[in-house]
Amino acid sequence: MPEIIFITSERGVEKKTAVKAEKGQKIIEAARLGGIKIETPCNGLGLCGKCGVRGAGSGEFILACQEAIEKDAVYIVRDYENENDSLRILSGGSGFDYPLEPFISKRFVNGKTEIYGGDKLLGIEERDTGALLYGLAVDIGTTTLVANLVDIARGKSLASVSALNPQAHYAQDVLGRIHFAGKGDGLSVLYKAFIEKLNLMIGDLIQKTKVNPAHIYELVYSGNTTMLHLACNIDPVGLGKYPYTPAINGGCHITEKALNISPFARVYLPPVISAYVGADISSGLLVTGLEERKGSTLFIDIGTNGEMALAKDGRIAASSTAAGPAFEGMNISCGMRANAGAVESFAVNDDGCVYTVIDGGKNSPKAAGICGSGLLDIAGELVRTGVIDSRGRLVPPDKGNYSALLKERMGQVDGKNAFFITKDVYLAQKDIRQIQLAKGAIRCGIELLLSRFNADAGDIDEIIIAGSFGYHLNEESLLNTGLLPPRCGGKISFAGNTSLSGAEAFLLNASFRRKMKEVTARVENIELAQDAEFERAFIKYMGF
Repeated sequence: MPEIIFITSERGVEKKTAVKAEKGQKIIEAARLGGIKIETPCNGLGLCGKCGVRGAGSGEFILACQEAIEKDAVYIVRDYENENDSLRILSGGSGFDYPLEPFISKRFVNGKTEIYGGDKLLGIEERDTGALLYGLAVDIGTTTLVANLVDIARGKSLASVSALNPQAHYAQDVLGRIHFAGKGDGLSVLYKAFIEKLNLMIGDLIQKTKVNPAHIYELVYSGNTTMLHLACNIDPVGLGKYPYTPAINGGCHITEKALNISPFARVYLPPVISAYVGADISSGLLVTGLEERKGSTLFIDIGTNGEMALAKDGRIAASSTAAGPAFEGMNISCGMRANAGAVESFAVNDDGCVYTVIDGGKNSPKAAGICGSGLLDIAGELVRTGVIDSRGRLVPPDKGNYSALLKERMGQVDGKNAFFITKDVYLAQKDIRQIQLAKGAIRCGIELLLSRFNADAGDIDEIIIAGSFGYHLNEESLLNTGLLPPRCGGKISFAGNTSLSGAEAFLLNASFRRKMKEVTARVENIELAQDAEFERAFIKYMGF
């Protein structure tokens, strides 16, 4: 059996791991046997190029998901942990005032403290620990995780930590995770990765606050339906095939013994609406009070999935579209997550192009790639200035009616047109196709939701953009690319991470659990893929 040695580095400390592999086995499979993390956002299809390792000595770049093992070898693996230290993740969202009515409570009886969940006795502690009552609000995003440590007794958030969702190393989007979970021990791999990361995050919170983890009694998991299944070690197979049936519908507690918290703790799962409209949207509906708003309000969480809900005078319909990983920087030539070095904004003015780089500033030479917000800005500005035409083609300089300053930035990569932000960072023709697929899916979802209400864009009173990614977008890019209807200018607001702020509200006021279970039961779930108009509308809205 060939011996494969993986050289990894975490925060500058080098480590070697030896793995005995079968001949013909893929490098990525051997890496997982050794517990080595290598990203495969495209689920091992060889499309994204993110699983590259280098042969020690030769320096040859090899795709770990494609290369078969034939003999002993040594490979150098990227330092993913160090890269993700600078990942920009939003840990706050719109809030609202509400009374403190937590599910967890304590009573001091005969020299001991009884811990209750509602009316049920969960456990007993020696001495008076009545003032020590904590919980965690956890936003489980497809790409990122955020955890807030909350003082339940005082209704106060104490600290927040965030991280990359380690499951993204195995598959970038929801369908990829479902597929991975269904193969061999894939489900346990994804569950273990999540639990290990959450325990590390809990450790960071404890270090920050000096709270005893034994006094953390409840967690609220808020995330899309697939993420909840994987976080609870529940097979999501039913989500991947018609009729798309969840194994869990939320609005309930589970017991999780693998976390470093109180042995009496419970995990609350907010109600989900459907297989692809999850607890993150339920949290968003709670925070925004969508069912109580007059007129028409569109709520959208833009990310790997485009989950959305349309409310009109109390009636709510919801749906989801697969936007794909482009907005996370995946499947883009120079794409990257929102780490240090990512171009996060871009504009064209009379002096040329102005861009900002995370941890680098204006027109910084530190630009290493493009994250999602920068991607939409670039596309929007190039559409506005005529560099990209209505069909999504980069217009060559000799045929373009745009400024000389922009023409100077046009070039070619592999014989195809490309627009260069710097000499090394560019937007290629194939990248525009990925943007079109993502924005076309979301716009199509919006239009079909409106049609169910016999309404059009002009009837919308407000559009609320939620999510960490959505918070960093600007209105002009959303309108210029056509991701949002042009008549919605001036009606757009950004609510931030409502999945997290909703989770905190569920944690601090138990009455919301009953209320939102009733609200979500009334939401009309619309499966867009089953809509006869979906394909026609999708093609229409791919254009600029």
